[in-house]
Amino acid sequence: MRRAAVLAALLFLPAAAAPGVEPGFERSETRRDCANRDPLRQPFFGDLHVHTTFSFDAWGQGTRNTPRDAYRFARGEAVGIQPYAEDGSPRRTLRLDRPLDFAMVSDHAEMLGETDLCRSPGAPGYDRFVCVLLRRWPALGYMIVNSQWTRSGARRPDLCGEDGGACREAARGPWQAIQGAAEEFYDRSEACRLTTFVGYEWSGSRIGMIHRNVVFRNERVPALPASAIEHENDERRLWEWLDRHCRRAGTGCDALAIPHNPNLSMGEMFATRGPDGAELGAEQASRRAAFETLVEITQHKGDSECRPGRGEELCEFETLPEGDLEGLANPWAFTPLPDSGVFVREALLDGLAQEQRIGVNPFKLGIVGSTDTHLGTPGLVSERGFPGHAAGTVSARLEVPPLADQVEFNPGGLAVLWAEENSRDALFEAMRRREAYGTSGPRLRVRFFGGWDYPEDLCDSRDLVARGYAEGVPMGGDLPPVAGAGRAPVFAVSALRDPGSASQPGTRLGRIQIVKGWTEGGRPRERVFDLALAGDPEAQPDLATCEPPAGGADALCRVWRDPGFDPDAPAFYYARVVESPSCRWSWRACLAASVRCDGLVVPRGPLAACCDEAVPKTIEERAWTSPIWYTPRPS
Repeated sequence: MRRAAVLAALLFLPAAAAPGVEPGFERSETRRDCANRDPLRQPFFGDLHVHTTFSFDAWGQGTRNTPRDAYRFARGEAVGIQPYAEDGSPRRTLRLDRPLDFAMVSDHAEMLGETDLCRSPGAPGYDRFVCVLLRRWPALGYMIVNSQWTRSGARRPDLCGEDGGACREAARGPWQAIQGAAEEFYDRSEACRLTTFVGYEWSGSRIGMIHRNVVFRNERVPALPASAIEHENDERRLWEWLDRHCRRAGTGCDALAIPHNPNLSMGEMFATRGPDGAELGAEQASRRAAFETLVEITQHKGDSECRPGRGEELCEFETLPEGDLEGLANPWAFTPLPDSGVFVREALLDGLAQEQRIGVNPFKLGIVGSTDTHLGTPGLVSERGFPGHAAGTVSARLEVPPLADQVEFNPGGLAVLWAEENSRDALFEAMRRREAYGTSGPRLRVRFFGGWDYPEDLCDSRDLVARGYAEGVPMGGDLPPVAGAGRAPVFAVSALRDPGSASQPGTRLGRIQIVKGWTEGGRPRERVFDLALAGDPEAQPDLATCEPPAGGADALCRVWRDPGFDPDAPAFYYARVVESPSCRWSWRACLAASVRCDGLVVPRGPLAACCDEAVPKTIEERAWTSPIWYTPRPS
């Protein structure tokens, strides 16, 4: 306990001076400085993937929460969710046990106008057959309308007009409401309690999902969000549009695009050829790298760190079985995963190869997590009492056991940004420089530094963080070129457990690892190094009560030097911090339902999952840092 307290003081409390830290961020808005500012930066926890009733699929599944409700929820207020009584009151209510620091509503740009027309009595098109279908049988209506634009690349002329103009015009109202809610709930006072971003989801689909969450730096945004319909499902056109209509528009607009959890992309999220078959060149790679600095590694539809089934234990984590996408009304069901380009680690490795080929790394991606909630409930990541996220099935429209909301799904994760203060500019700059990490839900606090001269006792140093910045780079950075023969990079990784809350205590830490990826003879290589292990790795929680196992640590810190470093091989390194095992949400739901698996009573329907040995009862929650990259000197 004493070492944990010391680490907290060294790593996470505000400091008065910051030798070696980069200059402060530039303000793009008029506001007060936050009272709690730290030049050595602080971790801020948030959710950048949130859908409300303005999203076509969320509305179709009964969600009534608006962007205003989503931000109320983020700052700790209670909101209701479906089902609703005849008088309109919700039959279920949710509240976070701890508010978020930041959030972004990311409603789908696709069908933003169509949804508004179909749900607004008196609006043009309200009585059209497709709108009636959507209101009465939302799942069927969604399949029909969604397949219309994904197949043809065009909007429905019977609703939107021949040129789609009626639906684009109808999208202005929801887009203004999204901006208005972000402005209303953005705390510009010195308290800086909640930062909100204006944004949306660009939901492209070819063979697989190639969705992106677009986040704008400030309130200066385009008049309408451009969707994948206008861009013909070509992400290259999104980057060009953001460049032309935001960054170079002369309005002060700036934006980033965060690739959606890529596990349903069928390898297309990180494709090196465009839809037209053209190879990704240096110019397109540079544009992609400029806008896509982060990737969503986990969310409620699963985890995308690394490919399962290849002997690495921790890759068997919240993965969707191949082809098991029942209820998603998708064209990829029962389709085997391609051999590459699906998981984040594969993209990071391919980025090294692309940089050798064209001189630019298009996949230089930092890491975040989020929820992809379709209930308007950002940060709803607890394994306790998880009600589902109303995406993938229509079960959330009814008051049914949460296991009906696809047992393979999970509560999702969080994005964590290291920034000087909780403001838009500070957080946006953290996203741009990739000083970010993702968690599977817990609020773990993780630092990761890389350099050439860190001492072995750096974890015991009172100025660990200041030296980490001054003598090296933080997560998301690039190691400076190596000087002198026989040297190898040194990394410092430190973590504090999630302290939890009075009602939901956190779980102790189980281990720290560093994942290295590099190229050798032109071939991708990867290896996982164990740095710290706390307690018995085989210990499990009590499945009858979910009491945590003995052991574990409140804090872990290690300094590690790469024993197999090759100065001629490009490489990346990221840290993975893993908690001790705890009960998964699905098993907690089984306990709450008093399900018995002794053969005397056979559970049926969704509760049959409780006695399915293929459904895990425990989970090892975790955090993944953004990588640190090494690039050899040009020969």
